[in-house]
Amino acid sequence: METETCSDCRKPKAIHECGVCHEPFCKKCSQIIPPEEFGFWSKIPEMLTRRIYCHTCFDREVAPEKEKYEEILQRAKSVFVFFKTQRKQIPLIRRSKIPVVVDACDDRDETILRLGFLAAEQNHNAIIEVDVNAKKVRNEAYQTSVWSGTAFPADVDGSKVERDDQLERIYR
Repeated sequence: METETCSDCRKPKAIHECGVCHEPFCKKCSQIIPPEEFGFWSKIPEMLTRRIYCHTCFDREVAPEKEKYEEILQRAKSVFVFFKTQRKQIPLIRRSKIPVVVDACDDRDETILRLGFLAAEQNHNAIIEVDVNAKKVRNEAYQTSVWSGTAFPADVDGSKVERDDQLERIYR
C-alpha cells in the first residue's frame, strides 16, 4: 500500500487534504481552523467553511478574510449601545429599518457583542432600542439561562455622545 507524501515538505504520511486545492498535507504543514473561529458572522463566506488549508491557500484565501473579521470585531467592541429603556436623547444620524436578532447566547455581554458585530458588519456605529432577554432552561436538576436580543443598527454622532457622557460624569 502506497502512502501519500506531503505536497509541502515531501515527507510520507500526509493525513490531511487542503479544502481549496485538495493537495495532501501532513499535520505539521496544515493550517487547521476550528469551526467556532468565525462564529459572529451572520453568513460565513464559502471559502471559510472548510477546516483544513495548506499554507499557500491559507495565505491567499483565509488570511484576508480573517483580517476583515478581526477588524469588524474591533469595531463591534466600540459600538455605541442604547437600550430600549433609556430616556436620554440619541444624536441619531441614520437608522436601519430592519432589526438585527441574536438567539441562544451564553451570557448578556456576548449577546450585546453579537448585536454590535451585526451592526458593524453593516457599517453602523451604534445599536439602538436594544432589548436583551434571558430565558431559564432546565435540564432535570441543572438550570441555565439562554440569552437573546434584538436591536436596530444605526449611525450616531460619536463626538456628541462622548461629550454628553463627559458632562454627565462632571455633574455627578
